[in-house]
Amino acid sequence: MTAAPQPSADVSRLGDIPLDGEGAPVFAAPWEASAFALAARLSAVGCFTWDEWAAALSEEIRAAQRAGDPDLGDTYYRHWVRALERLCAERGVVSTGEAERRKEAWRGAYLRTPHGQPVAFPAQDAPA
Repeated sequence: MTAAPQPSADVSRLGDIPLDGEGAPVFAAPWEASAFALAARLSAVGCFTWDEWAAALSEEIRAAQRAGDPDLGDTYYRHWVRALERLCAERGVVSTGEAERRKEAWRGAYLRTPHGQPVAFPAQDAPA
């Protein structure tokens, strides 16, 4: 694989992500920061280049707009996650079936976990 650029080096290339006074991204929820970090790390280790990432994200946003997304900014990281899922499946990082299994495992664990407690997985459901 070709070495990928460090995506955090130039967040101005990311489009309309809100930035704080020091130019760092601002997130509305912790999962958004996790999605951002995952994309940055996968790019940094060569799963895809940042340009490939930006193209995939743009495609997801355009598809959502065609489907009626009013593009108010509140769905931005949902597009981010869909782009990540698609790129990871296309690059063989994880199969679509395995990604779905992991999502369902997380969902089930989240629903079984009491509010305020860390999400816990039974051994057979734990993500690899």
